[in-house]
Amino acid sequence: MLALDTVRYAVGTNTLVVDVSLAVAPGEVVAVVGANGAGKTTLLRMASGDLSPSAGTVRLDGRALGAYEPDALARQRAVLPQHAALTFGFTAREVVLLGRTPHAAGQAQDDEVAAQALHLAGVTHLAERAYPTLSGGERQRVHFARTLAQLWETPTEGARYLLLDEPTASLDPAHQHAVLGVSKQCAEAGVGVLAVLHDLNLAAYYADRIAVLRQGCLVALGPPSTVLTPDTIRHAFGLDALVQTHPTAGCPLVIADPTTRHGVAPIHSLSSSTYV
Repeated sequence: MLALDTVRYAVGTNTLVVDVSLAVAPGEVVAVVGANGAGKTTLLRMASGDLSPSAGTVRLDGRALGAYEPDALARQRAVLPQHAALTFGFTAREVVLLGRTPHAAGQAQDDEVAAQALHLAGVTHLAERAYPTLSGGERQRVHFARTLAQLWETPTEGARYLLLDEPTASLDPAHQHAVLGVSKQCAEAGVGVLAVLHDLNLAAYYADRIAVLRQGCLVALGPPSTVLTPDTIRHAFGLDALVQTHPTAGCPLVIADPTTRHGVAPIHSLSSSTYV
């Protein structure tokens, strides 16, 4: 289990995450949602080991993240960040092969895993394209393939965990569902998935549990059917919404009412001449 126990993160006098406890078990998808600035990315970066909490602990299968050797940790958890700062002229296939770095499987095995990961992410046709020439969405899917290649084998050390920070942000609707569908398949294969999402309906459809953050605090945690209520959505997002049952999936279906945005000051100074 990947467990955050009463974690806090502060920068100077600003506390970005306030005493949050959250665990991800192998085989489940946990979505983290909340308004901009709610602390979602900071929480995920602490879960990955990229940030050390100011207080509290993060444990992977009972051991503190800091107790792991880098290669051992990389065999158990892979991270898809919001933005990947990669400017080298690698091909997409070479980027995916970076996920094989912690393994000692041999070139033939690495090439086979990379090919399968490219296929699962739907980017086989981009394999020989130079990474810098790809669109934002294509880059996101290539890096998703990299995380799949990194977690391909079940490690002897323990379970596997896939951490995704806004994995659908640059994707069209079809590819949003494709990426989250593969992530769900990973969970069904025993991988614990922690995903920061903005789309509440995607979270409702794919997550087993949803964690809602507001100003760094965890204000709701549980199955989508109990968490995605009009009151919680209003409290976390300042937005009124109607929550119905999806006609085919049976999960909550959130229909926002954009005419009522609580706590958002209206803009009176814009005239029609502002828009050209």
